[in-house]
Amino acid sequence: MSHDQQEHDRDPVCTFPVLPPARGRAFAQSWWGLAWLRALEDGALDGAAVKSGRRLARAGAVGAVTVRPGRVTAVVRDARNTAHRADILVPQLSEEQWVRFLDHAVEQAGHLAALLDRELPPHLIEDAAVSGVDLLPGIGELEPECDCDAWDHCGHTAALCLQVARLLDEDPFALLLMRGRERGTFLQELHVRSTAPRKTPSESATETGTGTGAETETGAETEADGVDAAEAWAAAGILPPLPALPPLPDTPGVPPSLDTGAPPAPGVDPAALEHLARRTTVEAYRLFGQVPEAPSPAELPAAQDAVRLADGAPPDTVADRLAEGSGRGREGLAVAVRAWRVGGVTALGMLDEEWQVTGDALARARAALEEAWEADERPPFQVHGNHWTVPGEPAQLRLGQDGRWWPYRDENGRWAPAGDPDRDPSTALATARLVSEKEPGPDGM
Repeated sequence: MSHDQQEHDRDPVCTFPVLPPARGRAFAQSWWGLAWLRALEDGALDGAAVKSGRRLARAGAVGAVTVRPGRVTAVVRDARNTAHRADILVPQLSEEQWVRFLDHAVEQAGHLAALLDRELPPHLIEDAAVSGVDLLPGIGELEPECDCDAWDHCGHTAALCLQVARLLDEDPFALLLMRGRERGTFLQELHVRSTAPRKTPSESATETGTGTGAETETGAETEADGVDAAEAWAAAGILPPLPALPPLPDTPGVPPSLDTGAPPAPGVDPAALEHLARRTTVEAYRLFGQVPEAPSPAELPAAQDAVRLADGAPPDTVADRLAEGSGRGREGLAVAVRAWRVGGVTALGMLDEEWQVTGDALARARAALEEAWEADERPPFQVHGNHWTVPGEPAQLRLGQDGRWWPYRDENGRWAPAGDPDRDPSTALATARLVSEKEPGPDGM
């Protein structure tokens, strides 16, 4: 065993288990994972390596990932199922850079509170970058090592880099470990730094001999009004902590039953009212749990709001009214509900609207299709507006205004959404070609 290997064995190590394939979903969902992907796209890897690595990572070819200071390691299998050890070397931060990073963490009360609660706030990384402490990789900072003997990044090391984005969704502190600080060590240093007594301005002036101007003619210091902010913050540790906020329940609440035995008032449909109450609890749960991305129900047109309300297994009498109100009928409403579940208002627009792809948008679409497949593997398409249909197959891609490809499948003569959109058309088409017994047909709601 080499000396370098012995040093690595003594380093703190974090091993992440094998993740399932990422077909039909984005590589990352969190701010951390998306920031890592942006850093790679901005120049840390070349396009050919990313293309090859994306296919391997989506197929689940990356094994368990081990993270230690300065290195990320995994076994990656190629298209022939041959295993390769892939390593990514990441420069560690210097001690002076870690001191600056800790200073930024302590200066902002919000950063410090989040870190002491074992959360890594995204804005801390942005603030530290201003002073030259970059945790995210820059151009040329990810040095590859792979036993396939590639001289630069290959598909195996690129797949490992992409898999790291998914790992940062689970534990953003892995980024600190790559740069040289294990979570426990970092938090201990943070605690010591945040509780250390700080010098008052008069003490600092005495040491430097400059004086503060707050002295009497006899040389005695006058006592300043109030309390120094740093001292007040340091004393906060002796106060009892505030109770933690109650967590969000695992599921939305259940509204009270309206079955009182008394006849309903004229014009009141108890089944419709109960369904509306259930949908209201679901919407309230969503608003408490995340920042709303879709328009509120009050902003939706009646036809779209009928689709939203139909997502929740309404009674048949209510479903009939919603189908009529949406102008779609029962089968059309069921397909619209599936679209709503995939992407809300945006997905409904993809289901209902067709637009002509021209100019730069058409050039970008053609480039994406050429990059997604080798020339001899690229399927033929019949193009109509923003719909790319594979002849002889019940599979179709629909291009969104944002450049994402939406998978669609022909089900009993009706095109229905088949899954989440993707910027890679080959991934979207693979989703469209899948036959899932769990997916309800157009007549299910």
